[in-house]
Amino acid sequence: MKHGKKYVDSLKLVDRTKLYDANEALDLCVKTGTSKFDETVEVHIKLGVDSRHADQQVRGAIVLPHGTGKKVRVLAICKGDAAKEAEAAGAEFVGAEEMIQKIQNENWMDFDILITTPDMMGLVGRLGKVLGPRGLMPNPKAGTVTREIGKAITDAKAGKIEYRLDKTNIIHCSIGKVSFGGQKLLENFDALLGAIVKAKPAASKGQYIKSCVVASTMGPGIRINPNKVG
Repeated sequence: MKHGKKYVDSLKLVDRTKLYDANEALDLCVKTGTSKFDETVEVHIKLGVDSRHADQQVRGAIVLPHGTGKKVRVLAICKGDAAKEAEAAGAEFVGAEEMIQKIQNENWMDFDILITTPDMMGLVGRLGKVLGPRGLMPNPKAGTVTREIGKAITDAKAGKIEYRLDKTNIIHCSIGKVSFGGQKLLENFDALLGAIVKAKPAASKGQYIKSCVVASTMGPGIRINPNKVG
């Protein structure tokens, strides 16, 4: 694959044979994120677990200290007082059966996160085939199925992210924007890694964090020493 001049220039700043400390790697992310738009900084963490086993799943959510830098559009599926609470908390879309029908009939997906109350999960569950592949299905572990819907919406807009293993035992998360600067990105990174370490399954044996790579949207991957994180 042929890369552009900016990528090639950025690559010259990175020692591909080196395992960086987290602060060095994130400072490099800022330097290599040279596009005209504000690039997202992503982290990819390979864990020493097997996602095929239920007792080795790693999943959860955390509010990053400095948010993600992204505007989050919230759909709240709820009724009654919960709907009023959702509107007061700033949800862009609030409704019940009519919203479910809109998703089913119109394939409507103009939202970034769906938050609902436990009493509505029987209906929301019908959307599993539509929402599941997009990673939008609400889940109690992620805090998106809750009776405290106002707090959940406030947290989502403040920069709450969900982390979960994919089929290759890797967690992919965004931890902010290049414009945050190295220090804020480091604080977000430390918060995420702390949560992942805390969520370590009892069944996990051997080295838990196998590898860790950070990169800006258009920049090269920068490897972090897995023995110095978390």
